[in-house]
Amino acid sequence: MSRPWKLSRRAMLRGVGASVSLPLLEAMLPSSGLCAAEEQKAVTRVAYLYIPNGVADGSWQPKEVGDQGEILELNRWMKPLDSHREDLTVFRNLWTPQGNGHIAGTATWLTGGAFDGQRITAGGTSVDQLAARYFRGKTLLPSLELSVKGEGIFTSSLPRNSVSWVDAATPAPRDIEPRVVFDRMFRSGTTGLGDPSVVDLVLDHSRSMKRRVGRSDQGRIDEYLESVRAIERRLEFAASQKRRAVEVPGLQDALQRPGPGIPEDHADYMRSMMDMIVLAFWSDATRVCTFMMDHGQSNRYFNFIDQVKGTWHALSHWKDISGRTEDDDGMTSWSTREEKRDMYNRVTRWHTEQVQYLLQRLSEIKEPHGRLLDTSMIVYGSSLADGHEHEARNLPTLLAGGSGCGIRQGRLRDSNDDLSMSQLHLSILQRLGLPQERFADADEPLDLETQG
Repeated sequence: MSRPWKLSRRAMLRGVGASVSLPLLEAMLPSSGLCAAEEQKAVTRVAYLYIPNGVADGSWQPKEVGDQGEILELNRWMKPLDSHREDLTVFRNLWTPQGNGHIAGTATWLTGGAFDGQRITAGGTSVDQLAARYFRGKTLLPSLELSVKGEGIFTSSLPRNSVSWVDAATPAPRDIEPRVVFDRMFRSGTTGLGDPSVVDLVLDHSRSMKRRVGRSDQGRIDEYLESVRAIERRLEFAASQKRRAVEVPGLQDALQRPGPGIPEDHADYMRSMMDMIVLAFWSDATRVCTFMMDHGQSNRYFNFIDQVKGTWHALSHWKDISGRTEDDDGMTSWSTREEKRDMYNRVTRWHTEQVQYLLQRLSEIKEPHGRLLDTSMIVYGSSLADGHEHEARNLPTLLAGGSGCGIRQGRLRDSNDDLSMSQLHLSILQRLGLPQERFADADEPLDLETQG
C-alpha cells in the first residue's frame, strides 16, 4: 500500500509572477485522515481591531446576562453580533492604566506603556509585534498592519495613527490600500502579461496538486481560490469605478474621490480590508494583524448612516449639542442630547456590523481543526470608554473566537476591580505559544477559561 502524499505546511501554488499560500489541508497533517487533526496543535492567530472615540456609556453592556455570566442577549447597538454571541467574551472594568484618550490611549493601546509626547515613545513594543517576532520565518509576512485612510485634521498625527510599535519609538508602517495588501500576499512582481488574475496564474499548478490530494482537500483548494478570485473582482470593480469617474465629465468632482486605490464606498472599503485579514489567516500568509478602523480622533462624517449627521469625534461629545464647541464643524447642531447620543450609538453599531462581517467570514471557513474563527483570537475595542467624558476606565473591549485556543466564550467577563488590558495581552501571547511571563505592567495573565 502506497504512503499518502504529504505536503509541507508552507507549500504554495505558483505561477508566472504569482504565488499563493495554501490553506491548512489534511495532506499537511502528520498522518492521513481527519483524526490526524487531533495529533497536531492547531495554528493560532490574533487580530486587533481598533476604533477611536469610545462608545456612549452603557452601549457596550449586554442587555441580559445569566447567573453564571453567560450572555443571553446583546443590546441594540451590539445586536449585529448576536449570531456570534457564543463566540464572544465582553469585558468590564478593563483599562490601560498608563495611558488613555485620543493620543496616549491610541499609542499605548497595545503596548501597555506610558506615552511621552516630547520624545515620541509609546513605552514599549506592542503586543502584536512581539508575536510577529515569534512567528518570523514561519509565515510569508511576520504581521499585517492595516488602517483605513484617515479624514480630518488629525490624519498627520503620528500617535493618533499608530497602535503597532516595533519598539518604543518606532511605529510600524500601515497599509491603507486593499490592493497593496493583496499584492504583498499573492503577487511576486511584474509578469509582462498585463494584470491577469492571480488564480489564473496558478491554475495549472492547482490542477496538478488537486490530482494528488483527497476529495475534501480538493474542495478546500477550490473554495479558497474562489475566495481569492472574488476579492480580485471586488478590487477590479472599485478600480473601474475610479476610471469611469475620470472619463465622465463632472463625475470625478461630484463623487469627491479619495486617493487612488481606496474604494469610494466606506463600507466596501472596510469590508475589503476585513477580507484581507480573512485571506491572510486562511492562507497562513501571516498570523498577526492589527486594523485601525479609523485613526485615534477620527473626524470622519458618517452622514451615509440613516439619521446621523456630524463627525464621529463631535458625536462622541454627545452632551454638547450647540454645534459651537472646538470639537464641532461649525455647521452641525443637534436638538437634544438624546438625539446626539443616538447618532453616536448608530456609528458604534455600524462598526459592529463590520466586525460581524469578519466573524461570519471566519466562521464559514472550515479547517481540519474546525472553523477558522476557532483558532483566531479577535480583539475589538477602543482606548476610550464614554467619549464625552474621555473616560479611562471600563474600556469597550471584546474578544471573539479562539475557542480552539482554550478560551471559554459566550459570557460577560466582569470584575469588581480594574483590570489592566496588559493581562489580556499576556494571556493571548501565551496562547500563541510565546514563552512570555510578563507584558508591560502584567505578570499574571487574564484567566480566559473560567468565570472571573
